[in-house]
Amino acid sequence: MHTPIYEFLTRYAAQDPLRMHMPGHKGRGLGSALDAAFPLDITEIPGADSLFDAAGIIAESEANAAAWYHTAGTVYSTAGSTLCIQTMLALMQQEHRRVLAVRNVHRAFLTASVLLGLEVEWIYPTYTGGILSGTVTPAQIAAALDASPTPACVYVTSPDYLGHCADIAGIAAVCHAHQAPLLVDNAHGAHLGLFSPSRHPIALGADLCCDSAHKMLPALTGCAYLHTSQPRYAARAKAAMSLFGSTSPSYLLLASLDLCNAYLAEHGAADLARVTAALTMLRQELSDCWRFYPGEPLHLTICAAESGMEGTELAQRLEGEGIFCEYADRDFTVLLCGCPTTLQELQRLQDALRRIAALRGQPRQPEPFSLPVPEQVCSMRRAALGDYETVPVEAAEDRICAGVHVPCPPAIPIAVSGERISGACINIFRRYGIPTVDVVK
Repeated sequence: MHTPIYEFLTRYAAQDPLRMHMPGHKGRGLGSALDAAFPLDITEIPGADSLFDAAGIIAESEANAAAWYHTAGTVYSTAGSTLCIQTMLALMQQEHRRVLAVRNVHRAFLTASVLLGLEVEWIYPTYTGGILSGTVTPAQIAAALDASPTPACVYVTSPDYLGHCADIAGIAAVCHAHQAPLLVDNAHGAHLGLFSPSRHPIALGADLCCDSAHKMLPALTGCAYLHTSQPRYAARAKAAMSLFGSTSPSYLLLASLDLCNAYLAEHGAADLARVTAALTMLRQELSDCWRFYPGEPLHLTICAAESGMEGTELAQRLEGEGIFCEYADRDFTVLLCGCPTTLQELQRLQDALRRIAALRGQPRQPEPFSLPVPEQVCSMRRAALGDYETVPVEAAEDRICAGVHVPCPPAIPIAVSGERISGACINIFRRYGIPTVDVVK
């Protein structure tokens, strides 16, 4: 596949140009391992195009991504899926839509809701993985849409942090029957289009979705795609994104997305098949000592407590073997594989898990998790942007939550801005080691 952004940058660097433009490093590094990147780091010089007004090499590269993902339009983000989520919600606000969101969202959704002044109606999932995972059915979505007094959209996070995938096809069918756009935070699923048939949200009927390319694909941190299946959103996505995005997007990240397109087209499917097969074998080989959470294949989530070890202890012991996990709490240890993960790396992980298994104790069932429906006292925006104070969780009962920092990434928010903090919430804060909370003064 042609990589127009990367090819432009390498041609420009090869000219040994006199760079009388930004950035100030002038294409030269400081004698470090990063030096090779500096010559490719440029600004919007002639021929380099402009991210939010793309008509040249960036537009061509984005068209390559759209063709591969089979979308009506794909645009790049150099600020991760956070910028894509802000854009999706801004597009919904332009249509004056009420937001119905399944309550296992990333912090980026909450901050975008504050900035845009959105009033969110929560759909509560069935909790299957503590604070990190929940299941919602198309029937629940249909009931929420039936009850909505105004035109609405539906916001779903899938895959979630443990790797569980929602029934996007079923939810999309319900949404379309109600003329409600479906938005999917697919930050953990940029690779899902590599499966045959595709498991990508756009292929399953989503109207808008974001992919964090850097999470599972060979792309630099901050690289993300915003996809849409609807031409009307494709025409307006750039303008909406420019409301939040930096006017100095990184060309290194744009080039990384450009190269990622070529990887998807030329190597991605074969790599995914290889890694998926190896992970299936790893799970089978270790099934006598470790229980694995069911989900999409590249999320290797170990039900550590049910296997006889605290998730945090397992993470520490893996670290002692030179293996660093994505996340750990008392119940789970989350290891994220990528499409380029090698068989040798997976064998090293398997050997380490086999050694650590000898140190297990008695299995423990995770504590049941439930979140009582909170009382919304004031708007998220008013609470988050007003005066606040930080108090110990023990002193927070009946206070109004101000902060949006409470949930861990993508998880079920214990309390969000504008909600009254109950005694049940305080117990959950303690369970997850959260010592303080911001409350409205």
